[in-house]
Order: sequence, then structure tokens, then C-alpha cells
Amino acid sequence: MINELIDFLRRSPKFYIQTHDFPDADAVASAFALRNLFLQRGFIPIIVYAGEIQTPTLMSMIERLQIPLVYAGDIEIFEHDYIVIVDGCKGNKNVTDLPGDEIAVIDHHLVSNPESVKFTDIRPHYGSCSTIIATYYHDLDEIIPRDIATALYIGLEVDTALLTRKVSPDDVEIFARLFELTDHQLANTILRNHIQTEDLRFYKYAIDHIRIKDRIGFCYFPQGCNQNLLGILGDFFLALREVNFMILCARNGEFVNVSIRSEVPEWNASRVIRQALEGIGNGGGHAEMAGGLIRNADSFKPDEFYAKIESILGEEELCFESLHRR
Repeated sequence: MINELIDFLRRSPKFYIQTHDFPDADAVASAFALRNLFLQRGFIPIIVYAGEIQTPTLMSMIERLQIPLVYAGDIEIFEHDYIVIVDGCKGNKNVTDLPGDEIAVIDHHLVSNPESVKFTDIRPHYGSCSTIIATYYHDLDEIIPRDIATALYIGLEVDTALLTRKVSPDDVEIFARLFELTDHQLANTILRNHIQTEDLRFYKYAIDHIRIKDRIGFCYFPQGCNQNLLGILGDFFLALREVNFMILCARNGEFVNVSIRSEVPEWNASRVIRQALEGIGNGGGHAEMAGGLIRNADSFKPDEFYAKIESILGEEELCFESLHRR
């Protein structure tokens, strides 16, 4: 797809690369690497996001690698401007519909191909979007610069939880290529220092309030918690031997953010969150991790939501056992 996209964009060299609204390391790395590919060919790509940079780790990565991100609200985007979406998909609730013309989607989440988008490269079997972008360099016989390789390495490591989650053979192959090119001192510093002291109060609250029943963990933050930290906390609690499935919810303004982590195949996080949020919000992701948003925080009842997910997990387990008895 990359060659066709390059040819198409020659008619409008200035265009935008959009990440999802609350970008993580994988989204930023993918946008940064894609931008470099187009810069090499005389294009003028601008990376934009419409939400918020939430973690100090990501801020450090952006600063240290000098990644030029622009908040969409600070610039004027016109209807005729082309937009390429990375690590997200048109129509998703976490991808703001900007005024421009979305002509391409590059994603590794389990999403439906948007019919109105001219170019799509969706590879849900990949552990990271960074892997997809790295394959473009290989397809175009391009050498990956050190700063780009470092960003992609970090993006791949973060989204696969250090190669322990949803890893494909292609992810491993790309990891090996990036390993030779990466600034490991910088990458390791960023990967290790992923929380700050003010986050510890959320750890303490979660440790004091977590409920664990039949391998399912649940915690609700009525005081709020950013969605990136919810994911980090989910991974933290999944390390418990007694927890195979973790649900974290946080009231943030008028919405409730939901983050799910799973380490057992019979409990598919993406399917579970879509069922749980049907009619009250939206969600999606992968078998091992998923996220979503409940639209009306005032009507959210944590106990009822927990019970609903318990019921869904029971049905998922029965379905999984039935399929594998055949």
C-alpha cells in the first residue's frame, strides 16, 4: 500500500498524520517514522493529535527524540487537506473527526475497513503499529535512521509489553532489525521510567480497593485516573497469580474510561468490552487488552458493571470450551 499512497499524495504534498486522541508511544513512533518516510520524498507531513499527552514517559520520548507533534486545535485544517490516520481508525470514538479528508488508515487493532477511506492497511495480528511502519522501510529499501529506529523500538516494546503480549513472527523479525539500530541507553531509560511519584497514590488506592473473585480483578477510581495509567495499572495487577483478567474504570469528567487486560484465551478482552459497553458506550482493542468509554458517568454503577462483565466472561468461557471440544 505504501507505494500507492506515496503516488496519490504527490497531488498534495502537504498533509496531516493523525494519531488517536490520547496517543501512546506506539502511535507517536508510528507517526514520527511515517513522517520521515515522506519527508525524504519532498512531502510536508504534519503530525497532529486532538486529545492530550498524558504520560511523562511519552513527553520524555517526544522531547528526547525531538518529535514534532502539533495539537489539532492550534492549527487550521481545511476540508480539502488530506489526513493519514495511524494506530487508529476513522469512526473510532478515540479518533476525533477533523475537518480534513481521511484518505488512509494504518492500524493494528481489530477494526472494520472504513469504506470511505481510499487506502487501508489494517493488520490486527501485529502487536504494534510500529511494526507495520517498519515494514514500509523494508519494502522501500530504506535505511531506518537511529532516532526513528529508537522510536519504533520503544513503540513496539510498549505495545507488546516487552514482547510478552500479542507478538507475531513479524514483530519479532522487526524487533531484531530495530535492535541493531536503536540507541539502547535512551530507549531503556524511557522504557524503565514509565511512572512518576504522583502516580503512586493511584497504585495505593487500587491496592486498597481492588476486588478479586474467580481470577477476575476489578477496581473503580471515582476520583479519576488517566487512561494510559489505567493500562499500566492493569498490567501491574495482571502480574498477580490470582488475577487472569483485570478491569479498571475511572470517572473522568462526564465519561468513564474502561481498561481491560486478559492473559487467558477464553476471555477475549476486545469481545468482552464491546459486549459490556453495548448501548452505553464504545470500546475495542485486542484479545489481550482493550479500552473503552462509557458516555454517561452519572448513571455508571460499578457493582452492576462488574457483575455484567462476570456474566459475559462466564458465557465466553462456555463458548470457548464448546469450540475446543469439537
